[in-house]
Amino acid sequence: MKRSLKTGFSFGLTSGVITTLGLMVGLHSGTHSKIVVIGGILTVAIADAFSDALGIHISEEADCKHTTKEVWESTISTFLSKFVFALTFVAPTLLFQLSTGIIVSVIWGLSLLGIFSFQIAKERKAEPWKVVTEHLVIALIVIIITHYVGDWINSTFG
Repeated sequence: MKRSLKTGFSFGLTSGVITTLGLMVGLHSGTHSKIVVIGGILTVAIADAFSDALGIHISEEADCKHTTKEVWESTISTFLSKFVFALTFVAPTLLFQLSTGIIVSVIWGLSLLGIFSFQIAKERKAEPWKVVTEHLVIALIVIIITHYVGDWINSTFG
């Protein structure tokens, strides 16, 4: 895969999984509302995908190492991967009761991140367990923190 496409894909997948799961878990524990969680997922899929794509675009331009075509490939790849991966979390939320949908989404998201992290480790000739563990621990920290922030918001303002 071309470096520019890989940059966008890897950023979009990682951000799509971690941002969406964090938002879903936080909104669930704060509101217990399926419609709010689905609205959050769609917001991430649209607004945050555009935001991340612009962030990659500007970062790649500022790097002064890439052609205009490479910058746009990274930009579009970031948007599409973040958009698509974020949207995959709508299905479990619609198909199951909200609590079950959240659990299924966490398993799905951590599986995506784990598989991708394993591939990265293999390409870098690094120890897969270290890379996968590092990435999954970071994702779990986000999930745990957003859960407790949602609980706090619910108990304080709910």
